[in-house]
Amino acid sequence: MMSLPTEKLKGLVFSIFRTHREEIGCDECFEQVDLFAELVLAGKDAAKVMPHVYQHLAICKACREEFEMLLASLRVV
Repeated sequence: MMSLPTEKLKGLVFSIFRTHREEIGCDECFEQVDLFAELVLAGKDAAKVMPHVYQHLAICKACREEFEMLLASLRVV
């Protein structure tokens, strides 16, 4: 049996407790992240308007990084 490093195990347990029944997956988040970014840039409360995207970005490092890159790109334009 393979053992996990303590930090990785802690991260997995933490993710389990942050999981919500209404969660969206990466594909659905990716489909909506552009609108979420536009709301952020417009100064709107994107977390309130799109809580499922906000929750997914809070727990998914890959999607959060994608969102941050998109946001940075849009700020340049």
